[in-house]
Amino acid sequence: MWSGAPDQAPPSFLAAHNVRTSALAGALLAAGLLLGAAGQDSASTWALVTALVVGGSTFVPSALRGLLQRRLGVGLLMTIAAVGAVLLGELGEAAMLAFLFSISEALEEYALSRSRRGLRALLDLVPPQVTVERDGHEVVIAPQDLVLGDILLARPGERIATDGTILRGTTSLDLSAISGESIPVEVGPGDEVLAASINGTGAIEVQVTARTEDNSLARVVHLIEDAQERKGHSQRLAERIAAPLVPGILVVAAAVALMGSLLGDPEVWLSRSLVVLVAAAPCAFVISVPVTVVAAVGAAARFGVLIKGGAALETFATIEVVAFDKTGTLTRNQPTVVEITPSSGRTAEEVLSVAAALEARSDHPLAGAVLAASPSPPVPAEDVHALVGRGLQGRIGDTSLRLGSPELIEPGSLEPVVARQQADGCTVVLVERAGSVLGAIAIRDELRPETSSVLDRLRHLGVRRTAMLTGDNRRTAAALGRAAGVDEVHAELLPEQKLEQLRALETHGRTAMVGDGINDAPALAAADIGIAMGALGSDVAIETADVALMGDHLDQLPQALAHSRRAGRIMRQNLALSSLILLTLIPLATFGVLGLATVVAVHELAEIVVIANGVRAGRRRPAPVPLSDRMPADPRELASGQPMT
Repeated sequence: MWSGAPDQAPPSFLAAHNVRTSALAGALLAAGLLLGAAGQDSASTWALVTALVVGGSTFVPSALRGLLQRRLGVGLLMTIAAVGAVLLGELGEAAMLAFLFSISEALEEYALSRSRRGLRALLDLVPPQVTVERDGHEVVIAPQDLVLGDILLARPGERIATDGTILRGTTSLDLSAISGESIPVEVGPGDEVLAASINGTGAIEVQVTARTEDNSLARVVHLIEDAQERKGHSQRLAERIAAPLVPGILVVAAAVALMGSLLGDPEVWLSRSLVVLVAAAPCAFVISVPVTVVAAVGAAARFGVLIKGGAALETFATIEVVAFDKTGTLTRNQPTVVEITPSSGRTAEEVLSVAAALEARSDHPLAGAVLAASPSPPVPAEDVHALVGRGLQGRIGDTSLRLGSPELIEPGSLEPVVARQQADGCTVVLVERAGSVLGAIAIRDELRPETSSVLDRLRHLGVRRTAMLTGDNRRTAAALGRAAGVDEVHAELLPEQKLEQLRALETHGRTAMVGDGINDAPALAAADIGIAMGALGSDVAIETADVALMGDHLDQLPQALAHSRRAGRIMRQNLALSSLILLTLIPLATFGVLGLATVVAVHELAEIVVIANGVRAGRRRPAPVPLSDRMPADPRELASGQPMT
């Protein structure tokens, strides 16, 4: 994890060591070529030699270490080709090889360091100080000084510093940082609380059950780091192709030098073996992927999708399974009134006006839903106070009013309706006036309007399986999962449990995880591709993910997948072409059909072709988001029964 101070600026692109080194190698190469064209041969030689050394420093040491560990890759092939070019007097060609490969190494280093820095935002979730009860007195201490068994005092609005069990008091907890769910959970004595949850309306006393370094928040950080470390060791497509190619080239070059020397002029055949090494220099091979990546990533950014480098683009193109978080991803993260059921002789407007009067000055998420559905500004009730963990009570004039869950207010004749609404995944509140039930209000975080069409388009693009992974209750998750059309629904999951379900999904193929919060970060890091919803996402989700949808529309997901699949095809075309050129040049150079000048010329031509083909990855344009998907229905229609204009 990035270890700087929380307020310290993260390292910039130019601050990365390999980026600066690559830039210096490029400047020296350009200077050497210009000096050579001006007839300054001595100065040109020194500039090219320096460029070769500087550029080679980014990959030669790691290539040699890999050789000692019996790992053969593109870096070793580039090293051997550069040495061969130098022995044949092609210093400019050697410096060019070193510069080209150092660019790709620099981009990889920066992408890795950038993906780690977002974890620093987790530090902000632990309060700087906490209040505990010790020896009968309240003491303010730092969170890291908490010990097991301490009695933590959490006042309304405070964030819980570590895991524990409630001893006294009832309240509602905002668990959005842990489970991602926007609707608070009512808790009381005996219930567990987790680090980073926010206390609602009641003061509680919590017995500490985990130190800050061992709590649920610390486990989230640990899971993210472990997942990123595993992904960092995965091989790139070019590396997989190079694995059998490198030893084959070495065997051929050695055989040419040895057999030729035994059967003919050793000097001629040794020279040919060096030409073989230059012929095997993967110039087009190395540039084929970076040029496609730059073009494709740039095009994706223009339609609001940030793809973090070549490895992410390559893997994204092969996705077969997509797992979604629910809140803020498949849903809007805005609890909405979906149904108002008045009692006999009452009206929906009457139910809603009383509920809005009680909720007028409340900051509870459900209050926002009720007030948004109200057709006119409410007249606030008087003497409103919370019935902690259950609802609200107040009055208008001498008439008493109550609003609360079915546990607080007996539904009476509305019981079948309440049961149906709860089965549909709704949170139900009942409204009472002067002891008489006026009606029920069903509230739910509704699906995004584009959700079903997005899932259909993903299947059309070759996604074989979809799943919902959520911290919400099973009843709500099942109802929304059916409406969305996902293949699997897994509910009531903590971050580490999401990770377990994700690993099970990976048995069906390469898996993408789409989420927007801290609770999704371990799964985003562990998935083959993590995709963060940018507009609603936390810094941790954005930085942990490989792909970020910077807008607030899921439509960008199938657009991005189609774009990456096309870029993947172009990458494979380039790699196939450059590999074919290598396999053609090597035997021709072996038997002396092609000399050094011709080999170099073919390489240069291949680079032009590969670059031109790679640039095509940047010419794709996204389809516009339908206007109907951009404009959600106005919730006030539920109360009036008429469309809003």
